[in-house]
Amino acid sequence: MQVSRHLSRPGSVRRRTCALTTATRLWLGAWCGGDTAATLNGMLVQRESPRLVLASASTSRRAVLSAAGLRFDVRPADVDETAIKRVARSEGADAATAALRLADAKAAWVAAVEPDAMVIGADQILVCNGAWFDKPADLAAARTQLQTLRGRAHILTTAVVCRRCGERLWQHIAEPRLVMRPFSDPFLDAYLALEGDHVLGSVGAYRLEGPGAHLFTRVDGEHTAILGLPLLPLLEFLRQSGVLPA
Repeated sequence: MQVSRHLSRPGSVRRRTCALTTATRLWLGAWCGGDTAATLNGMLVQRESPRLVLASASTSRRAVLSAAGLRFDVRPADVDETAIKRVARSEGADAATAALRLADAKAAWVAAVEPDAMVIGADQILVCNGAWFDKPADLAAARTQLQTLRGRAHILTTAVVCRRCGERLWQHIAEPRLVMRPFSDPFLDAYLALEGDHVLGSVGAYRLEGPGAHLFTRVDGEHTAILGLPLLPLLEFLRQSGVLPA
């Protein structure tokens, strides 16, 4: 099993085939300088087997893989994340260990019903001053969380695991570091009014790819790791495993 780390500081399931959105095709077409589909077919030549399956319901992670031109299915895992975190904390594990356990549990759950697929599991834990943060339950919780994070640095501990045929083949941990500016309460209220329930989908209560960028003074680390899926090391593993051309 390959292990990497980057520091910058069964039941009812849904299945969905993801394709490039029109906006993504246009962006990639401009970047590649030609017809997107033809260019990507020539560049990637992704093998038909094994299929890629993302064990996550995260729209951000789907967007990261789609923007890279990958073909994949989505099959969210049904795991008790709260229980896994609770056990990790009781054992004195750090956030990286907990995030890795969560990512592996998701990948293992989906791999049990998709044994021939290359399953990608990922998870993310925000750490600030030793405290772990989960996705806020509602806008009031998001407001309290952002008040706690403002004017401080935090780490987005992001883990990704790949499994196939019952084996964990690869894992990676990235730890981007972000610094929030000391924004005012009126700004915070305006931000939450603008973003609404979108903030509930992130452990940090922000979307860096959207209005959440206004919350920060400094960001260190791979952008896709902040979005929840470190793309560059994942692509390197997929090349090494023969899913993508070298």
